Amino acid sequence: MYGQSLQEAIDQAGSPVRLLWKAGAEAWVPPVVEPEYAGWAAEQRAWRDGVSIADLSFHMYNTALKGPDAMRLLSDVSANNYERFAIGQAKQFVPVAADGNIISDGILLREGEESFILSGVPCAQNWVAYHAKNGGYDVELSTDPDRSFVKEDPERFRLQVQGPHALELVHRAFGGPLPEVKFFHSTVVELDGMPIRALRHGMAGQPGYEFIGDYRDHDRFLAALMKAGEVLDVVRIGAKSYSTNGVESGWIAAPTAAIYLDPSLAEYRQQLSVFSYEGMNPLHGSLYSEDITDYYTSPWELGYGRSIHLGHDFIGRDALIAAKEGPLRRKVTLECDPAEVRAAFGDEGEYLMSHARHRIETPAGDLVGSTFYSALIEPVGTLLALSLVDESVAAPGSTVDLVWGEHPGADAAPGATDGFVRLRATVRPAPYDEFARTEYRRNLV
Repeated sequence: MYGQSLQEAIDQAGSPVRLLWKAGAEAWVPPVVEPEYAGWAAEQRAWRDGVSIADLSFHMYNTALKGPDAMRLLSDVSANNYERFAIGQAKQFVPVAADGNIISDGILLREGEESFILSGVPCAQNWVAYHAKNGGYDVELSTDPDRSFVKEDPERFRLQVQGPHALELVHRAFGGPLPEVKFFHSTVVELDGMPIRALRHGMAGQPGYEFIGDYRDHDRFLAALMKAGEVLDVVRIGAKSYSTNGVESGWIAAPTAAIYLDPSLAEYRQQLSVFSYEGMNPLHGSLYSEDITDYYTSPWELGYGRSIHLGHDFIGRDALIAAKEGPLRRKVTLECDPAEVRAAFGDEGEYLMSHARHRIETPAGDLVGSTFYSALIEPVGTLLALSLVDESVAAPGSTVDLVWGEHPGADAAPGATDGFVRLRATVRPAPYDEFARTEYRRNLV
């Protein structure tokens, strides 16, 4: 750990919320990748209507786990089913705290009999590493961080091809179709002497592949994909548009880790730095509460029920079983009134993306939920907000108000929240994208 611990910072601030609350926090964008290549709006259209290539090589942490106890460790600290976890298969990793709320998610790929890669924000990886260290497991862990503060090249590249014409581009690049694999399964293929793992996956609600390989082959493989996509008018995805692509597919990014109050996790917080993801992932928006648990989320609410396996013992199992009986919020997409969005934020073409927690209210002013992930989606022509809401307003077609603004925090002066923008919004399904909602997991090849 470097410098002050997370627990020390919480004690100094007075509460977890006072530490994490950062009114007006800047929107996250991936490092290294150019902000735009064809323009963020054109890039959004490409994954919806054409074909796109996104470079995921630089913004994720990757932790490798190797050893005879690797799977036992993963099983003990997460709700996933490992009974039929095939080599080459990936899972949405679902670790939960003792109270049944999520730590964070990640993508777990099984590379070999005793080897795995856990990718994403480092929150879930920190959780696994802590229990590996303190639980007596025979397992070795090594982490390759994101490139926000590291100059060296990453160990692996990740290039994602997605959109309605993704499979055609892949066929052109490889000279034919790849071996058939199920959704979220992978196979190792070769292109011009480069061994590449091809994972059936997509992030914007469209079919496609994520290609993973040694970073030394990054430029050559990217060039091959771009060449194959020329006839299809392939578009590279920049950092700004990539930041918006989970909204339509229904993925709530960066939930608040349920670690900040549990007395049994005091040692865990003491071992985390204040400069860790858990110490720096900001809270902001119009929904302010002094109680950090108001920002926690259940895996059931996030839509991870299909990944949860209650037939084994793991941290948080009993609480997760109890939470299933509710009450639980429902994940929905709010579709804001386009005219009100333009009036509030300017022209329809203005870029907008936020992970703020904004209040969702009934027209009478009752709090019924909050936003988690909002973005202007150009092909739709308005602001979409991926949200969790009470069952009373969760039916598609319901009308709510989205209260958009930045609460100053604990020391707000009277009237500081006056004048926040109120946007009329219609409740739509999540995922919003029809393909993601109805076809995403089918084995289309």
